[in-house]
Amino acid sequence: MVERMAIVNSIGVVSLGKVVGLIYALFGLIIGAFVTLFSLLGAVAAQGLGFSGAMSIFFGIGSIILVPIFYGIMGFVIGVLVAWFYNLIAGWIGGIEVEVKVE
Repeated sequence: MVERMAIVNSIGVVSLGKVVGLIYALFGLIIGAFVTLFSLLGAVAAQGLGFSGAMSIFFGIGSIILVPIFYGIMGFVIGVLVAWFYNLIAGWIGGIEVEVKVE
């Protein structure tokens, strides 16, 4: 194995957008699952007090669908912007140096 320094001059804008979008969507799924869990627990507690928990159930189930979609879209937009800015700045001052192993 030979270790070499390489410079990242450019990042694929849509490529980074897709990767960051998927990462954010997975985070959104985890957050949505927690929101759903707490909403369902709130619905159970509300029924114990004599209130209807229908709104909590609707909000909880909706969050496990809508939060990952929202996070995924925002992650894609952020990834595209980061790649675009990186490419712009790397053109001015040079890219990031990384050490790679070539086998």
